[in-house]
Amino acid sequence: METTYSAGRLRREILRQFLMFGSLLLLFVFFSLSSPNFFTFGNVVSIMLATCVNGMLALGVTFVIITGGIDLSIGTVMTLSAVMSGVFITYWGFPVFLGILGGIGTGMLCGFVNGIVISKMKLPPFIATLGMMMIAKGLSLVISRAAPIYFTHAPSFSRIAMGSIVGRLFSGFDVPNAVLIFIVSIVIANIILTKTVVGRYDFAIGSNEEAARLSGLNVDKWKMIIYSLCGVFVGMGGVMMASRLNSAQPALGQGYELDAIAAVVIGGTSLSGGEGSVIGTVVGAFIMSTLINGLRILSVPQEWQIVVSGIIVIGAVYLDIVRRRG
Repeated sequence: METTYSAGRLRREILRQFLMFGSLLLLFVFFSLSSPNFFTFGNVVSIMLATCVNGMLALGVTFVIITGGIDLSIGTVMTLSAVMSGVFITYWGFPVFLGILGGIGTGMLCGFVNGIVISKMKLPPFIATLGMMMIAKGLSLVISRAAPIYFTHAPSFSRIAMGSIVGRLFSGFDVPNAVLIFIVSIVIANIILTKTVVGRYDFAIGSNEEAARLSGLNVDKWKMIIYSLCGVFVGMGGVMMASRLNSAQPALGQGYELDAIAAVVIGGTSLSGGEGSVIGTVVGAFIMSTLINGLRILSVPQEWQIVVSGIIVIGAVYLDIVRRRG
């Protein structure tokens, strides 16, 4: 019985991922036929670059949503991480690699605090992370004095995301380093989720938290670890954003959490917890980026782009509900 159930679930997962890839391919075909400016090397690179930051946030929040939780703070924590990189490098004059570690560490610390508030103080994840969203936004403005922090004295910092190792190796293929960093992050996230104890406990908590607790699992400890891990990916996203802009913009970030969560939901991760995959999240992130890019090329007003994105998210959540009922 268990073997039959597992085989059926595996078939459904393969079918769902196949349909997601098919949807992404259909978007490419539709926009390519609609505009000759869409399917060009430069625009494809633009889509990949646009996916990197949102995709990095989506990778982190995938771990959280699989537990049945949510993290609304990832957008502003990304901003705070970028600001702290600016503080380390521009204000304090530290080397670039310490600024990178400072940004990633900021994200991890915020995630750890979220984990403590949720697991020890027993606040609902929605409320706890909403509070962190406001705290991170306020700290970003206070620390930066509500002004951008520029990395003019650290020219190597912008090359982290916008340099091109591939371009130096293969002339004419200027793929930004941010894309390579994102690919490596995808591989690492997939290994953590599918091959390590963190991933096994992540799914166990999301499937049935009380059963996991009764089986001897320290649920509070692992929630803190999972939220901290989410913070690491968010911190990396903040460093990439700052490097891409060559500045830390303290007013930027709010709203990114919605795009990241939308990518995770479109990718098949259940908001009820217990189900999800890194590959699905990546495809979901590319679907969002491709859709926005295509609508922009077709000169669709930005407000209608937001409407379309909202409709897609509602549809993805509804399909998840129908699938779980089935």
